Amino acid sequence: MADNESPPALLEKEGFEALFHYLSEGPSDVKLFQLSRRVADLFDQYLLFRPKMIFLWEKGKEDHWQAVLWREMTQGIEKKHRAALQKKFLERIRSSVVRPETLPRRMAVFGISALPLFHLEILAALSRFMEVNLFLMNPCQEYWGNLLTRRETHQVKERARGRPLPPGSLHLPQGNSLLASLGRLGQDFFEMILNFDPREEEGPVDPGQKMLLNCLQQDILFLRERGSGEEEKKEIDPADLSIQVHSCHSPLREVEVLQDLLLSLFEADPGLLPKDVMVMTPDIKTYAPYIQAVFSLPPDDPRWIPFSLADRGIRQESPVADVILRLLDLPENRFGVSRIMALLESPPVQRRFSLAEEDQELIRRWIADTRIRWGTDRESRKALGLPDYPENTWEAGLERMLLGYALPRREDELFMGILPYDRIEGREASVLGNFVHLANDLFALEKDLGKPRSLGAWGNFLARVLDDFLSSDEETERDLLFFRRLFSRFGERQGLSGYDEKINREVVRSLLKSTLENEGFGTGFITGGLTFGAMLPMRSIPFKVIGLLGMNDDAYPR
Repeated sequence: MADNESPPALLEKEGFEALFHYLSEGPSDVKLFQLSRRVADLFDQYLLFRPKMIFLWEKGKEDHWQAVLWREMTQGIEKKHRAALQKKFLERIRSSVVRPETLPRRMAVFGISALPLFHLEILAALSRFMEVNLFLMNPCQEYWGNLLTRRETHQVKERARGRPLPPGSLHLPQGNSLLASLGRLGQDFFEMILNFDPREEEGPVDPGQKMLLNCLQQDILFLRERGSGEEEKKEIDPADLSIQVHSCHSPLREVEVLQDLLLSLFEADPGLLPKDVMVMTPDIKTYAPYIQAVFSLPPDDPRWIPFSLADRGIRQESPVADVILRLLDLPENRFGVSRIMALLESPPVQRRFSLAEEDQELIRRWIADTRIRWGTDRESRKALGLPDYPENTWEAGLERMLLGYALPRREDELFMGILPYDRIEGREASVLGNFVHLANDLFALEKDLGKPRSLGAWGNFLARVLDDFLSSDEETERDLLFFRRLFSRFGERQGLSGYDEKINREVVRSLLKSTLENEGFGTGFITGGLTFGAMLPMRSIPFKVIGLLGMNDDAYPR
């Protein structure tokens, strides 16, 4: 939506007043995009978890803004979304239209912690014609679908207080409190599976009571709470370190304590290798810098442990991502010296413009001597509503540098009102030429970024920016390949959405930023060393030792 356009016409209808006012306050392009993404994600979840509600909307049963918006969006394609396709699939299965010979003989589902009812209904329907196996990690061999937490038990007792109830009517299942408090997702999932009357084949293995960890596992397996009723507590050997809890005053200290513990484990058990250890955290983005600071040691250091970081967003892994976002920010930073030098510090940018690491100090001295502060030229300052004087702009400073090299040295003599900067000589001329090349490309890019384009055109434009500002070599090959594929998908997205209107730079930056934070390269997991990663289901299965970082009360449980 261009700056001079009003919000979409649909927002002017009755029931959309709140959205209209939200988008009318200040620049609405990015707001509209972010709101659209949120609503699209919400509708996608409705299709998965509330398909019956969607079908009611399509029949005109409700008239609030979400229902009206859904009917407008799906007009003519009501039978193509996933809920409609699932409904059609189940109807064909139940009517025995499907030929069994067209289906595979068996299906196996494994490595998952939960599935929505949407998918379970499909699997149950397929099981009429083929073998469907669900391989699930059930921590308890007993029925625990009605297990209540201590808080829930207390609430039930409070509600029942003072009411006449027949004896035995208030049955409150007692079980393992840890399973009740942290196993709610699995509890609901297994309860939902039982509604399909599956054939169960259990194979629980009693872990015994050798260590504290084994006792905890056994209590969950048999659904018991030690110290309550007839279950007596077991005395644990003081030397048992199978479960350790450490309270530290900062994330850095947490990682340092972890390093000391791992070193002691490796020393105590020579058969334990770094590849046998997984460390998980609810917030890998926050802990990654501390992990790198503590564990990035030279191989000859006695504390060295080979490690890898998994599950980070591309923005944290790729130097190219940082450069792309900085380039997109050019119109906002008024060409401040610190922002431009931050770009110049990027090795891919340096190699693209044939600049070396040691050239930075030279360029910083030139910038300081010529008094460059901000702004490309006088016109850029005028566009901001400020006095249009040229002093301290990039144009004025670069002109002084070029004149100082081109003209013979004359002490404090002006040339056409410009004081040449005559401290550049010899091989420094090539550095100046490459730096001016970079500056001119940045000036041109800033102007181009101000032009609205369609999403596909933005993809083509950003692909050219990659070639213009980043070197293509072995060090950047993986990153550049990812970004070229990402930008090529912009055109595909435009075609799928049917939205051909022009969008501005802020919307593209918002899209790109969220993509880079949520997507990763998929590397860093099981690389032969100690693995750090996010707390994802099934991650701990191949490892002998599990460590947890950042288990603060505001981070976990989520």
